[in-house]
Amino acid sequence: MADLIQEFNDYRSKMNEKLLADNNKIVKRIFNLDTNAYAAGALDVKTKELLGLVASAVLRCDDCIKYHLETSHKEGVTREEMMEAMGIATLVGGTIVVPHLRRAYEFWEALEEQH
Repeated sequence: MADLIQEFNDYRSKMNEKLLADNNKIVKRIFNLDTNAYAAGALDVKTKELLGLVASAVLRCDDCIKYHLETSHKEGVTREEMMEAMGIATLVGGTIVVPHLRRAYEFWEALEEQH
């Protein structure tokens, strides 16, 4: 299952490098805004990552879900906290989110196995 995490991170890194090397001012600014938005502020990083996770699940973006799961895991989010957030996402997004919930749970298990 660690391959699941490594494959995601390798692909993400490779493509981010290519995108940023293209030197598109708009893309670079969006990447920078995203990075800064999840920095600690009035809300701590853990809370912001869980908010990002819920939004990503409702929008059904598996790459975004994986990113927020991994960062949440690094921030000390527990399985219970993650599942509560994903429960809210499923409630808000409806049953169409269930396949993303399954993949999120699988990715979380891989994160737990890795650490």
